[in-house]
Amino acid sequence: MSEAPGQGPRDPRSVAEMAIDVSERVSFLVREEVELAKAEVTEKVTSLVKGSAVGIAAGVFVLLGLAMFMHAFAWLLNDLFFENNVWLGFLLEAVMWFIIAAIAGLIAYRSLKSGAPPVPAMAIEEGKEIRETLQAGSDND
Repeated sequence: MSEAPGQGPRDPRSVAEMAIDVSERVSFLVREEVELAKAEVTEKVTSLVKGSAVGIAAGVFVLLGLAMFMHAFAWLLNDLFFENNVWLGFLLEAVMWFIIAAIAGLIAYRSLKSGAPPVPAMAIEEGKEIRETLQAGSDND
């Protein structure tokens, strides 16, 4: 076989063999991108689960400490203002904590609503680059 000037050696394979090779390589790329997406999402979800578990444990300890603080505060209100009507101190404190809980719940709702689920950003970006490369390659034909 003779080579055209400025060109490398011609591939001895047929067009069908080359098409099968390209198809296999694209299939391999797609499988690799799926694996990358799985790994990325798994890593993010694992991090979220670990953070949530530690956050829940911290919340339990804060709740226990808060219960002691609330009890002490209710008795303080009784001693200062209500003279042996302990229930008034506990009632006033309960109302105060319900207001704080409502504000915190509203903030949490807005925060969760604005947050997005974990997305495999790297895999999506790689997929876009592969698509652009394949489209550029097919445009050159």
